[in-house]
Amino acid sequence: MKSSIAVLGAPSSIGIRPYDDGAPRRLDLAPNALRSEGLVTRLHARDLGDIISPPYRDVVRPAARPRNEADVADYSRALAVKVAAAVAEQTFVVVLGGDCSIVLGSLLGVRTAMAGPIGLVYIDAHADFATPNRSRTGSAASMCLALAVGRGDTPLARLGGDKPLARPEDVVLIGRRDHADAPWYGQEVLATLPILDIQHATVRSRGLDAVAQDTLKRVTRSGLNGFWIHLDADVLDPAVMPAVDSPVPHGLSVDDVAALLRPLVQHPSALGIEVTIYDPSLDPDHSSAARLSNLLLHALGEHA
Repeated sequence: MKSSIAVLGAPSSIGIRPYDDGAPRRLDLAPNALRSEGLVTRLHARDLGDIISPPYRDVVRPAARPRNEADVADYSRALAVKVAAAVAEQTFVVVLGGDCSIVLGSLLGVRTAMAGPIGLVYIDAHADFATPNRSRTGSAASMCLALAVGRGDTPLARLGGDKPLARPEDVVLIGRRDHADAPWYGQEVLATLPILDIQHATVRSRGLDAVAQDTLKRVTRSGLNGFWIHLDADVLDPAVMPAVDSPVPHGLSVDDVAALLRPLVQHPSALGIEVTIYDPSLDPDHSSAARLSNLLLHALGEHA
């Protein structure tokens, strides 16, 4: 990992619809909740502040389009500018989100800074591989991995111009435990592409070290200009990380995820990591914030 670290807040909820009762998701509170745990100081990081998102608009789902499509595109471009500038300074970037759609801005930023193909390590309990037509919710967060590889009839799949933000063969998806009875995450199409799909059961059977090495082989191949890491907090077991929007039983432990991340973030080709889907409004005692910040510290290395 690079010697300097920069922290950037991406407090956006526009890529994910409100809760079923109409209450807004307070992912906008996540960056400062994690900062309040001393994350920036303990990492000896530079704080780049936040990229503020517009308000959530598409409460009524538009037909065959992602919700807040134009705003997600604009926000992705604004986030990309900040990420690109930090990466260009040879800084390891930690983006504190925010919903999963921030991966689009992060990838656009690193791809711009590195002027070429980028690998993507996508650690998540869900495939996030729906399309606007198949998504159950219409939220960009349910389809953001598909969008990142250029799948879907939407400008969000073409933020990188005529090439996707990441090619399928340069992507590793780790830890998903969505099932065939939830096909709206796009698992069926995912299986037809050369994405390395290491499901939760395989992580358990192969072991964390083997999974990390398999991942690095994929994202450090010749022709790639580095790799980006997406970490969705729902990959953790809800017993230790309940403050997420769509918890799935039987996830990984904090120590598991830290051990998986450590060889990835320490690799010289690692450009940065984003953390998504932690909702402080579901965390009244701040225990999830403490666990998530400690996870990042254990993975990245505490410098205090």
